[in-house]
Amino acid sequence: MKLNIALLAGDGIGPEVIDQAVKVSDAIAQKFGHEITWKPALTGAAAIDAVGEPYPDETHEVCKNADAVLFGAIGHPKYDNDPSAPVRPEQGLLKMRKALGLFANVRPTFTFPSLLDKSPLKRERIEGTDLVFLRELTGGIYFGEKGRKDNGDTAYDNCVYTRAEVQRLAKKGFELAMTRSKKLCCVDKANVLETSRLWRETVQAMEKDYPEVEVSYEFVDAVAMRLVQWPNSYDVLITENLFGDILTDEASVISGSMGLMPSASMGAEVSLFEPIHGSYPQATGLNIANPMATVLSAAMMFENFGLMEEGKAMRDAVNKALEAGVVTEDLANGGKVYGTKEVGDWLAANV
Repeated sequence: MKLNIALLAGDGIGPEVIDQAVKVSDAIAQKFGHEITWKPALTGAAAIDAVGEPYPDETHEVCKNADAVLFGAIGHPKYDNDPSAPVRPEQGLLKMRKALGLFANVRPTFTFPSLLDKSPLKRERIEGTDLVFLRELTGGIYFGEKGRKDNGDTAYDNCVYTRAEVQRLAKKGFELAMTRSKKLCCVDKANVLETSRLWRETVQAMEKDYPEVEVSYEFVDAVAMRLVQWPNSYDVLITENLFGDILTDEASVISGSMGLMPSASMGAEVSLFEPIHGSYPQATGLNIANPMATVLSAAMMFENFGLMEEGKAMRDAVNKALEAGVVTEDLANGGKVYGTKEVGDWLAANV
């Protein structure tokens, strides 16, 4: 298969972890007889510094003409620490999601047998955890009308959803649940928010189309609590943009490190794959960032093309590395510490 992949390294540790994912992907391509053409493009703070825009038109052209996008991370302290900055890296991420129609963020959370004791939660609480969040990505409070009034002393952010936006995300959730344990949880705040009541009634109306799926409805605060008590009681969860942003970061630490969890943002024509961690600017250039989440995101990318054996080979290599202790400092636990590049080399050599 010939694959044309847009490569958006971004900021901070993004370029370092992306380099390792490319290295392992190229090894997979060589092993299985595929051809990958990588098309690098600017985004985030790097793009602002270069051209004044966090998601330039040139980058959008590269992305929309690609078969998929492999993304690193964006963000830089000089923007994080300046609330008045007129242009911010995160604006590029929102613009990209909207422009590419990336409406469904797929965020799995699973455990690794060799790392159960690395989690901040007790082994008996997390063992067997294998859940997936589907977060709506192009609506809600992040994209609603926002502003200031009363001479800047009052601020507002409007949360708006349409029934069609809820339906297309929920459809993905039902379909995913059908391929797993046929359990779906709709996460909302329907006791308070009108948008949540729209979510709940829309999903309830769809239940008849998926009679085999057992659907539950839970308030977001209850889910936040249960995620640290009984995460293995969940399978597929669907929710709106802000709730999903917060809950998926909470869930990501269950595995023992934010450097382990991949994600995908699905659109109608092109999909994007990225690690769930941020740009971690303090580690930039130090060769200490964990590249495994980015490698596993590339595995999700291969699987999205129907190349299941290739994705499995990448996952198997990551599991072997964890079992062998070929890990960066976040997972070393007093053992030998490998650098970002060394982990990437090991994974590429063991696919």
